[in-house]
Amino acid sequence: MNATQEPSFRESVDVMFNRAVATLTLPAGLAEKIRVCNAVCQVRFGVELRGGYQVITGWRAVHSEHRLPVKGGIRYASFAAQDEVEALAALMSYKCALVDVPFGGAKGALCVRPKDYSEEELEHITRRFTQELAKRSFLNPSQNVPAPDMGTGEREMAWMADEYKRLFPGDINGDACVTGKPVQCGGVRGRTEATGRGVQFGLREFFRHPQDVRAAGLDGALEGKRMVVQGLGNVGYHAAKFLSEEDGVKVTAVIERDGAIVRDAGLDIEAVQQHRLQHGGVKGFPGATFIEQGAGVLEMDCDILLPAAMESQITRANAARIRAPLIAEAANGPVSAGADEILRARGKVIIPDIFLNAGGVTVSYFEWIKNLSHIRFGRMERRFHEARGSALLDAISETTGKSVSDNIRRRLLQGPDELALVRSGLDDSMREAYSQIREVWRSRPAVGDLRTAAFALAIEKIAACYQNMDL
Repeated sequence: MNATQEPSFRESVDVMFNRAVATLTLPAGLAEKIRVCNAVCQVRFGVELRGGYQVITGWRAVHSEHRLPVKGGIRYASFAAQDEVEALAALMSYKCALVDVPFGGAKGALCVRPKDYSEEELEHITRRFTQELAKRSFLNPSQNVPAPDMGTGEREMAWMADEYKRLFPGDINGDACVTGKPVQCGGVRGRTEATGRGVQFGLREFFRHPQDVRAAGLDGALEGKRMVVQGLGNVGYHAAKFLSEEDGVKVTAVIERDGAIVRDAGLDIEAVQQHRLQHGGVKGFPGATFIEQGAGVLEMDCDILLPAAMESQITRANAARIRAPLIAEAANGPVSAGADEILRARGKVIIPDIFLNAGGVTVSYFEWIKNLSHIRFGRMERRFHEARGSALLDAISETTGKSVSDNIRRRLLQGPDELALVRSGLDDSMREAYSQIREVWRSRPAVGDLRTAAFALAIEKIAACYQNMDL
């Protein structure tokens, strides 16, 4: 790749990795060991469909096994390719290390367009893919644990878990072979919206540091900030909904496949989402201006740009026209390495995907723990906390001679349920990770930006594991 050529997604990940490694001192060869994928499994399997047979291609890439199991989603997309899967697996390794989730990185994909198949056909395809992965040890609660990604969700994970348990009925931890399952099938509350919730918690933490906010040319809190959102899939929808409804962020534009809608006064994200689901796009949403060429709206004036769709949406071609001072990478790799260079030179601040997009794998970790422990979070301690709080309030009332209002009593006596504990754990993980990243950013002059700081920190953590292993 030359200096003016647009890097591929995989090349972008390597460029960012190499930039971070240049600020570190590692033993000879260790950086290359961390950079490369350990293994890639490609399968081509036949599926009996519509009176004939169809051959489908899939992949499962294992990037790093410094911690086990390896973790990473499975996407269904017609454009899926091995290079993309390997790049995503690498990002998963760095992401897990960054938020101190004890997994290595992996990723998987099937080269299919889900809309081309009925639900029954998709189930048949998913079960066949599960069989191919399981018999090669690329699906196992202690070795390789997939999750949902683009084109997949709770339904596909439930099929995979059920097929794995049918293949290995003696595995008592079979539910832990995948995460992102429905709650009724061993899932954990809060997983569906976890990545979007992590984006919210990550942005909140960034805005708790005035020095960092000023570096982006902004001031004050999140409330009132104008945000442009690209993509109302699982991540973009939940992030935009939480930030607008709970933090007072004003979403002034939403970019979708069919175009973009703009409203300076702010959009009701829930209403936009319902319109999108009903009509197949955002066109025609009342009270907003529709722009057919949605990609150009990435360049609209705003405070925060939230790319939450695909990788390589901001490239050398449009980076010089991006006006947002703060770019929050909710998707995997939305800013190419070439665009990243241009944006940094222009003084833009980028909150990197390996941090901001880590909410999903963090809550997947909680689900995996739940499956291995065979007990839901809060079951043993919730009522204990309520009883202890009640006794404390009674003691306060008796000592002061004043009663506590029913409203305050009700709020103080509510013991933590599974959802509250999951959100608390995710919030803590995002806060702690950002604290570590900004410490590297602020204390090492050679680092220079949040992405390089995040990569450097993740690489150091992985390197420390490898240096204690017999390679």
